Amino acid sequence: MAHFSGEDEAMLQAMLRQLFQSVKEKITGAPSLECAEEILLHLEETDENFHNYEFVKYLRQYICNTLGSMIEEEMEKWTADQNQGEEFGYDTVVQHVTKRTQESKEYKEMIHSLKNIMMIVVESMINKFEEDEIRSQERQKKTQKEKSSSYCTDNCSDSDSSFNQSYKFCQGKLQLILDQLDPGQPKEVRYEALQTLCSAPPSDVLNCENWTTLCEKLTVYLSDPDPVFSDRILKFYAQTFTLSPLHMTKEIYTSLAKYLELYFLSRENNIPTLSTGIDISNPNVTHLLKKIRLLNEYQKEAPSFWIRHPEKYMEEIVESTLSLLSVKHDQSHLVSQKILDPIYFLALVDTKAVWFKKWMITTAVQQCVQYFELCETMKGDEVLEHSKSCGIKQKTFYYSGQELQYIYFIHSLSLLGRLLIYTQGRKLFPIKLKTRKDSVSLTDLLVLFTQLIYRSPACPKMTSPGHLEDYSPASMATEVLCILCDQKECAIECLYNNTVIEALLQPIHNLMKGTKAAPNCSETALIHIAHILARIASVEEGLTLLLYGENMNSSEEKSPTGAHLIAQFSKKLLDEDISIFSGSEMFPVVKGAFTSVCRQIYGTCEGLQVLIPYSLHESIAKAWKKTSLLSERIPTPVEGSDSISLVSQESQNIMAWEENLLDDLLNFAATPKGLLLLQRTGAINECVTFMFNRYAKKLQISRHKKFGYGVLVTQVASTAAGAIALQNSGFINALITELWANLECGRDDVRVTHPRSTPVDPIDQSCQKSFLALVNLLSYPAVFELLGNQSLPNKTEYSLREVPTSIIDIIDRLIILNSEAKIRSLFNYEQSHIFGLRLLSVVCCDLDTLLLLEAQYQVSEMLLNAQEENTLETSESHREFIIDSLSVERNHVLVRINLIGGPMERILPPRLLEKGDEPYPWPMFSSYPLPNCYLSDCVTRSTDLKQDNDLGKLLLRFKMSDKQTAWIENCRRQFCKIMKAKPDIISGSALVELLEKFVLHLSESPSECYFPSVEYTATDANVKNENLSSVQQLGIKMTVRYGKFLSLLKDGAENDLTMVLKHCERFLKQQQASTKSPLLCLQRNYTSHDWFVSSLFIIMLGDKDKTFRFLQQFSRLLTSAFLWLPRLHISRYLPADTIESGIHPVYFCSTHYIEMLLKAEVPLVFSAFHMSGFAPSQICMQWITQCFWNYLDWIEICHYIATCVFLGPDYQVYICIAIFKHLQQDILQHTQTQDLQVFLKEEALHGFRVSDYFEYMEILEQNYRPVLLRDMRNIRVQST
Repeated sequence: MAHFSGEDEAMLQAMLRQLFQSVKEKITGAPSLECAEEILLHLEETDENFHNYEFVKYLRQYICNTLGSMIEEEMEKWTADQNQGEEFGYDTVVQHVTKRTQESKEYKEMIHSLKNIMMIVVESMINKFEEDEIRSQERQKKTQKEKSSSYCTDNCSDSDSSFNQSYKFCQGKLQLILDQLDPGQPKEVRYEALQTLCSAPPSDVLNCENWTTLCEKLTVYLSDPDPVFSDRILKFYAQTFTLSPLHMTKEIYTSLAKYLELYFLSRENNIPTLSTGIDISNPNVTHLLKKIRLLNEYQKEAPSFWIRHPEKYMEEIVESTLSLLSVKHDQSHLVSQKILDPIYFLALVDTKAVWFKKWMITTAVQQCVQYFELCETMKGDEVLEHSKSCGIKQKTFYYSGQELQYIYFIHSLSLLGRLLIYTQGRKLFPIKLKTRKDSVSLTDLLVLFTQLIYRSPACPKMTSPGHLEDYSPASMATEVLCILCDQKECAIECLYNNTVIEALLQPIHNLMKGTKAAPNCSETALIHIAHILARIASVEEGLTLLLYGENMNSSEEKSPTGAHLIAQFSKKLLDEDISIFSGSEMFPVVKGAFTSVCRQIYGTCEGLQVLIPYSLHESIAKAWKKTSLLSERIPTPVEGSDSISLVSQESQNIMAWEENLLDDLLNFAATPKGLLLLQRTGAINECVTFMFNRYAKKLQISRHKKFGYGVLVTQVASTAAGAIALQNSGFINALITELWANLECGRDDVRVTHPRSTPVDPIDQSCQKSFLALVNLLSYPAVFELLGNQSLPNKTEYSLREVPTSIIDIIDRLIILNSEAKIRSLFNYEQSHIFGLRLLSVVCCDLDTLLLLEAQYQVSEMLLNAQEENTLETSESHREFIIDSLSVERNHVLVRINLIGGPMERILPPRLLEKGDEPYPWPMFSSYPLPNCYLSDCVTRSTDLKQDNDLGKLLLRFKMSDKQTAWIENCRRQFCKIMKAKPDIISGSALVELLEKFVLHLSESPSECYFPSVEYTATDANVKNENLSSVQQLGIKMTVRYGKFLSLLKDGAENDLTMVLKHCERFLKQQQASTKSPLLCLQRNYTSHDWFVSSLFIIMLGDKDKTFRFLQQFSRLLTSAFLWLPRLHISRYLPADTIESGIHPVYFCSTHYIEMLLKAEVPLVFSAFHMSGFAPSQICMQWITQCFWNYLDWIEICHYIATCVFLGPDYQVYICIAIFKHLQQDILQHTQTQDLQVFLKEEALHGFRVSDYFEYMEILEQNYRPVLLRDMRNIRVQST
């Protein structure tokens, strides 16, 4: 409508007049103008001729031309994005597409253009209303006269508009065409009439009164012996399908379907039989296939129109389709003499049944059953010959009966796969078949599909590049099963049961027994099976079935579950302890496929627990080392040698297998215990390098992984060896380079076409991803390995293009800006420094990291100096702080790093300014001590409540002489009773007495002691001259400051705590093993501060003798291994490979089970962690290492320690699960805002009380204690 001519205006005026004349009575009868408008707005609902008005046709065509392609794309995109198993309503799709269309630029332009056009037309009509009315009446009279004549004379203008063409074609002309199409007419006349029909607008043809007669004649003429004539009719049908609306094309479709139905029912047509096959070079067959293909093409397109039209239109299409496909010939004669039904021809043009939405299921099941029985009864060569049609022949145009049967079978298989996706389709089962006594259930059908994979012959390899599809039974059945796996509801109902899994595993059972897998089971079939098993294992419900079977709690002894069998088979494949496939080219692919299944299993905490006995990490590592040696020995190809291509292919295969094995090893790092196993293999550096290479190429982490590299990197960075591997791989360098490019500038000068927007957030969105990656990376083990004993560069000059490459550079350039040179080197000083301060704030929430940075770089002194410099002198004796984003951020960090306390014990100043006259009421400072306003007044002071009856009963039990197992259990029950009813009395001197006496009695009971007794005779004088690390010394000052704030420590406590820590170092050093390791953390004493001893010192009210005596007794108990982390630092009680890994049992045991229980107990939180790319193990390790300092109030820290001491080390796990349960809503919210890591590290655990979750923790104990305690006791075992 870009060229709106006078003829177009006249045409539109005529259309509007027709519309107004038709609705004249309705409008004139309206009581008001508003009512008249309402009548016009609802005309479609009240006027049955609405869609026949020329103006409505014009609008429809205009919209279709302007927005049609966009609407189609939106609908295809919507339907593609939907879960195929989900039955969403038509209204949902219509609303979605309508909304997107109305919001589009094209829609707005169309409305604007249409409005301008109509304003011109309406204005002209108003100016000439009376004159047009007279002309309209004359035109109506003239039209009536023309209708009475035998044909219509063309008096319209010669405009090229399609709407003018619609006036040319009228009832008289259609009648003339009908007469000319008569078989008695000359060939040229018939051709010309058909040509005229094809050139006319289909909508006009279908709206004519003679359409029914024309449709009947065209259906008859489809059988015309003249191929040119019948082809032109098909052309008209195709044109109608393409250009007309659904309710019109429906009539064409149903007429074509009816014609084909009559064609197949007629005995006069020579329809091929199964014995003769189909020769597609035969003209009759060719014409028949053309008609069926046209029908099929519309079938494929029809679903995209259904959502826009009432169901009644589609019901006729579906019914005519089913009627056609239901055609059956007389079956009294032999099968070989069977006349081919329509479905055979449809299968030939659409082998995979793409058209299918609703069809006759019984026939499809019958075909699958027949083919399977054929595979069972016929010899292998015969069946292979029967299935050769999967490589669609190129040499001839003939399909034999066997090939047609096979194509029919593939069509049926594809159809069933689609049908089972939908709930209503599954409700059609069980199905009763004529040839079987029993009904076919859903499970029977799925078992049949699985057996087709390994009991049917393999498809010959395609030789023609034009045919890339594999139509073998195994491939098709695998495709169907994979589609079902992807639909969760469908998979649970169909696939996830023991019967189907056993059918899938049957070939493996047979191979493990040393027998043949199945009559036709090849390496390819096993690869298909592994592919399906991997899909099943990647979903929670499927994994549970493989691990435990359907009856998880059943006490009956059964054969090993699927996971055990898969692990056993995979281990045999990796160890090459199975001879059947040795030497085969496909053998490495089979091994890779089944280790991929195992990867899905051991990549989860619960899966790893089941597979640990098989030591798959050792088998995979052994295979990798062997393959790595082979790749080094591949000779360099010599130019001109015939062996170049052979060597190249061999090297590619070996390299692919080597990468596959590294990927398998890398996936052990998905869990804490798996990471320990990976480090034991010695391949962690290669695995992390492999991960970084994939990350750099932006490749997906794994085929079945839903999220990216975040969790793996977080797990790896939680250990010292992992951090070194990340640094050596180039990962940290790449991360920092990317950060600097977003924050400051890149390495290269890039032409700036658009200036960067000024950031409005403290951390700009472009840097958020890098910020979170650094937070994930900088756990204390990583910080110590990357920064330990390193000094800052502190250069006198920095180039503007000097890009940081390491963590020490980031601290030097973004955090500790203690010189003008550093400040001048930054393009965006304020933004970059805020980034550094925010990173410092998060990282220093780990108290060990804080002490290390303070000891090495004096960060608090740097911040105080910066605050001092950021002041204005208002008078000779007074200076005021300048309030800006940097000073506010520094003030927050200074309070955070210098004040210890839980949520009710300290007050952190906000980072945001307030509205009003005083935007920042919090006092800033440039020297210590902190202003008192940051110290909370709500601290709970301990009181002596020994007179409480329940507590008295518990203390009385310690005086009993008979202290056997029953006594211990009674004490624990009494403790639980007090914790539930009166938790606040477990504090102060009462707590001291409880802990002292209970641990003393446990240490005297051999059954309760886990570690042997160690003689220790050193005195204060012996250890007085020993030196503590600077980190320990700073930790002592922090502990005493906190103890005094709680009114639990007095002056002199600093010296006493120093002596306790020196004794502890000497005591633990007696139990350490000698080790040589490149890891910094293993080259000396425990590198962190001892937060458990500090906590115990405060609990014991600063009594150093009580504290150390308690620690000596406590060190014999298993609980000490998990509460007192330095207890097992380089301990001789641990296996040598565990010591060398540098991983503490709290990480590979406690946090491993925290992740496992979190997935089972609070699955939404577990999913939130994975979506955020963060691992629960890292934050739990931080909580546990520092005994929840800064996260819980002091009374809750006491309850945490007392609970673990009284009830066992597994309560450490249960308390963490209770915390996550308590934080669930907050965690989900911060997952959406994409700052979960920052929230968990910076925020205290507000509102959490250990006592509130005691009943919940008791339930966890009942469900999980046997497994947890067994594994905790196994930390001393060499191979876990």
